[in-house]
Amino acid sequence: MATKDSDMARRDAPGSGVSSPAFGRGLWGILGPERRAIGVAMGLGAVGMACALCAAAALGGVVATLGGRAVEVPWLAGLGPWGFGALAGGLIAASLGLRTAAFTLSHLAAFRLEQTLRSELAAHLARVPLGYAITTGSGALSKVMQDDVRGLHAFVADSTPIVGRNVAAPLVSLILLVALDWRLALVALGVFAAGMTAMNLAMRDYATLRTRYDTAREAIQAAVIEFVQAMPVVRMFDDGTTSFRRYHDALNRFREVFRNWVLATGTAGRITQSLLSPTPTLLVVAAVGSLLLAHGGLDFPTLVTVLILSTGVADALMPLMWMNEFLRKARAGALRIQQVLAVPALPEPRSPARPADASVSFEAVSFRYPERTDNALEAINFTVAPGTVTALVGPSGAGKSTVARLIPRFWDVSAGTLRVGGVDVRDCPPEALASQVAFVFQDTFLFHDSLANNIRLARPEATQAEVEAAARAARIHDFITALPDGYQTIAGDRGTRLSGGQRQRITIARAVLRDAPILILDEATAFADPENEALIVAALAELTRGRTVIVIAHRLATIRDADQIIVLDQGRLAERGRHPDLLAADGLYARLWRLHEQAQGWALRTPDGGVPPGAPP
Repeated sequence: MATKDSDMARRDAPGSGVSSPAFGRGLWGILGPERRAIGVAMGLGAVGMACALCAAAALGGVVATLGGRAVEVPWLAGLGPWGFGALAGGLIAASLGLRTAAFTLSHLAAFRLEQTLRSELAAHLARVPLGYAITTGSGALSKVMQDDVRGLHAFVADSTPIVGRNVAAPLVSLILLVALDWRLALVALGVFAAGMTAMNLAMRDYATLRTRYDTAREAIQAAVIEFVQAMPVVRMFDDGTTSFRRYHDALNRFREVFRNWVLATGTAGRITQSLLSPTPTLLVVAAVGSLLLAHGGLDFPTLVTVLILSTGVADALMPLMWMNEFLRKARAGALRIQQVLAVPALPEPRSPARPADASVSFEAVSFRYPERTDNALEAINFTVAPGTVTALVGPSGAGKSTVARLIPRFWDVSAGTLRVGGVDVRDCPPEALASQVAFVFQDTFLFHDSLANNIRLARPEATQAEVEAAARAARIHDFITALPDGYQTIAGDRGTRLSGGQRQRITIARAVLRDAPILILDEATAFADPENEALIVAALAELTRGRTVIVIAHRLATIRDADQIIVLDQGRLAERGRHPDLLAADGLYARLWRLHEQAQGWALRTPDGGVPPGAPP
């Protein structure tokens, strides 16, 4: 019998790591193996911006030499107007070339990162417990793999060179300004410092206000989605005053939050936007420079060069401010990706062994869902002999689906041992366990692919003849061949072009093709109409022949002839036996059976208490 300590040892075993070693923490960490290329792209962008600013300074040299003034920089002293013009042209060409190289490198890195992240996420999700994907939901995982990875691609491709350029711009501008005239450099720096002070005032409550803004916006989105999805109900039962009121209230809350944010930061924000734009810096530097020029403390070529360069101190900061929202989204996406990569993988078997037969045994099995404090199952003991039928019954939430999903190892047990074919499922290689157990879910899923490929999913190497044989066994072959495109008919997104019963028979054909000795059925006829139910029952009779069958039963009449019935209640095994014995025991099963019989006797009544014409008495 396994203990909690042994389970912890398994979870910490080699191969159960929390994430790929290629990725670290934070936004920079998730860039993984592309960090060097991204860093080079940012460096090229920075050098390109420096070349552009130096080209502006060289244009000042053109103005100075045209006016007959010699340039005092030793290694530029011999250049005339044409020399400075050529230097400016060369620097501009270098700037454009470096800018192009930076964006080319960043885009190539972004494509490689996107491929790496999606491949790593897909590979990691194939190693984590399947139950994680079920509880997290396909929508959330799809958002991470599609939207968040795409957002990082856009950030790396388009933003990282801009970050390099706009970080270098104020630094290089300030250095050149100090070299030209330290007084005007201080003036430009003073305007910049005033703008940064105003920005700090505008951003002092940013985190709190941003959280309120995001919450209010999400409330609007949720209200819109709810209103659209519930449109049939709204049209039938509501005139819009209740359902639309939710959207109206959410919109009013958002407007109030946004209004408060603008009032709290509006004045400081406008001052920031004004001071960190080129115009105020240019005006102040021009005014001070004109005074110095009038008093002989500055020459005209230097003033022209300073005016060209002075806007670089503040001009580059505004794009960085507007990129703050883009950066925030990229960080949030990186965090969600890292959270998925941090989900512990199922430990690899330490002593791999293959099942010897089609038996299933629960030995004091307890299980607790992640992030739950109470056990979903507590000390469950029962054995399923090969070739027999076992039914799992009990009230809603009793643990029936949990028991069934532990068998194909959707999760690992928290305590005890679960054996398939005499082998602990934790010691069974994943491919061996997958070939041993087939699962027919109550909720069907078909891919947007041909019906043949949807069936062939169980065994990709299966021939067309084998696919058709499985379809015949599932009582769906005649329906498929009657379609214009036959087996090449596209099922549609999630199989929407088929009825529920038809989708269920496709999944049964998939299970037939898998030909696993252990079959788990989650009430496959629950949502079928009478005609489809008859066909599904016939298909299941074919599928279950000669196999070990475990069925989650909601309609008790379908499991009266089961070899054993396991009755669960609040995660514990309440009763076990055959149908007549459990009825004689007059316990939980007998009570459920009586409720089942009462439900079967339900019928619509006319206002006077009679039975409607044509209805059964």
